[in-house]
Amino acid sequence: MSLVELIAQADERGLAVSGLACLDRCVPLLGGDDEVLRPLWANLADDGDASAWGTLLDTVRARLGAAEVMDDGAAEDEAALLVRRMLAAAPAVRSAAEARVWADGCSVAALRIHRLLDPAEPRPDDGTEALAPLVAAELRRQITVLELLGEHGGGGLRRAHEVSTEGRRVLRAVVSRRARHG
Repeated sequence: MSLVELIAQADERGLAVSGLACLDRCVPLLGGDDEVLRPLWANLADDGDASAWGTLLDTVRARLGAAEVMDDGAAEDEAALLVRRMLAAAPAVRSAAEARVWADGCSVAALRIHRLLDPAEPRPDDGTEALAPLVAAELRRQITVLELLGEHGGGGLRRAHEVSTEGRRVLRAVVSRRARHG
């Protein structure tokens, strides 16, 4: 199933996880550590209090709002701006309608960020379009997260977080490499 179809079929939690996972994978561009989004992840668990989402989100925004971009290169500047927009667009209330708009926007932004930072030339994907390796991997991660939540509901949350953590490490390595090689 395509990413667009998965987003269209996802429930409120799946959409919120999708948006959060995209943000989580891109948070290294804001200097965020591995734990900065953990309260939001915990809030999406079966026993999470949906009414606390907005307060937790405000705390995350405050922590990341003052964080500096890790590099002053043009690609990193545009990419960091896209991450800040993802964070700013996060809905204060967890509802399916708002989460759908956010998840869709985060998906597009995360793919754009990975395209900006991918040093490799695009390769044909199924013979139809060219995707750079970093972009193709991000697309696979987005699909995997939505499939996990679609198949396992709240039980897929831990694995979705692991997929996101892996992507965050990859992006952090790319940003670090670019910083070292100018």
